[in-house]
Amino acid sequence: MYADPQSVTINSVANSLPRQGTASPDRIGTFKSNDGLIQLDIRQNSTANRFRREARLTVKKIASDPITSYNKEVSTSVILVIDEPRWGFSDTELGYYAAGLISWFTNTNRDKLLGGES
Repeated sequence: MYADPQSVTINSVANSLPRQGTASPDRIGTFKSNDGLIQLDIRQNSTANRFRREARLTVKKIASDPITSYNKEVSTSVILVIDEPRWGFSDTELGYYAAGLISWFTNTNRDKLLGGES
């Protein structure tokens, strides 16, 4: 079980995210800031053939709609997913692959992704 609270640093600001309830039977842990604007969900899903492990950071804010000029709540999510077969890869191997992708995700590559390059 993950520690309570979790901390996520965004733009050099550490955000404390206390656990919401207990770890659910459907294997989802939810951590949310006191103002409800930042949420971290940890999910463990399985099917007959695969495991899917997900860490999802969701951030909400109020922004002006460019068409109506009304302020509306909008949200975005950043997700790290590890999708694996039930056998064939060890946790050590998967750790290497996750670390490789995270190290590839430099500011330059992040900016290219956000700019729409493929």
